[in-house]
Amino acid sequence: MARLGPIAGNGKFPFLVLEAARAQGFEVVVAAIREETDPEIKSKGAAALHWLSLGELSKLIETFKREGVTRAVMAGQVKHKQIFSSIKPDWRLAKVLLSLGTRNTDSLLGAVAKVLADEGIALENSTSLLEPLLAKGGVLTRRGPSETERRNIEYGRAVARRLGEYDIGQTVVIAEAACVAVEAMEGTDATIARAGEIMRSLEGEASTLERALTVVKIAKPAQDMRFDVPVIGLATIETMRRAGASCLAVDAGRCLLLDGEAMVDAANVADITLVAS
Repeated sequence: MARLGPIAGNGKFPFLVLEAARAQGFEVVVAAIREETDPEIKSKGAAALHWLSLGELSKLIETFKREGVTRAVMAGQVKHKQIFSSIKPDWRLAKVLLSLGTRNTDSLLGAVAKVLADEGIALENSTSLLEPLLAKGGVLTRRGPSETERRNIEYGRAVARRLGEYDIGQTVVIAEAACVAVEAMEGTDATIARAGEIMRSLEGEASTLERALTVVKIAKPAQDMRFDVPVIGLATIETMRRAGASCLAVDAGRCLLLDGEAMVDAANVADITLVAS
């Protein structure tokens, strides 16, 4: 039986990959990141589970080789600020870090993928087992975007794509075609929450901005689907509701909706429009 090695980060992503891989006949050998992976992963029926810390690249390679894993997949987020602050690199990862021209997520993970490939371990697309969860094009909720929200989406996409060229972040938050917040290392939900705080700080003051926020989350122009794939879920919708955001725009076919129809239902209840294009 073929073996697959998910490198498990945080959230539901690793659980969904494990379930899908088993359903497709793989024996699953999970490499769980101690600083990120939910401990519940141990009860999900993997053939083998190994815990390692961020930075233990040699241990990851040795584990997969010992287990006969030649195909791996990055499953779940590792917070960007963790990658560049909490990481304690072993000699192999330290060598990778020293070789980087720019210290961003794409360059680091791309270099790690090359090291894995050189050791006979192919890193596959993160979405390869979860294609049914990729956002389909069109309006996904009962309510479509208003004219104001459409203008916000158009402007937000233009801003986000330019930022994506530099691997800064995937998310921007817009109000009345003005950029309220831009994602960097903090992550999507923290960016949305910060935008909500900014808008609340304007309460009682004269402002030309409409209060409702539009969230635009994109795949980078040169998105490598092996890692850092855009992901949204129920937590994103709840964060938007608290922040006063009314619209979420994502890239069709390049963003995973981890909670599927439950997420769409939650958006409908909150009167948030979800659109993919």
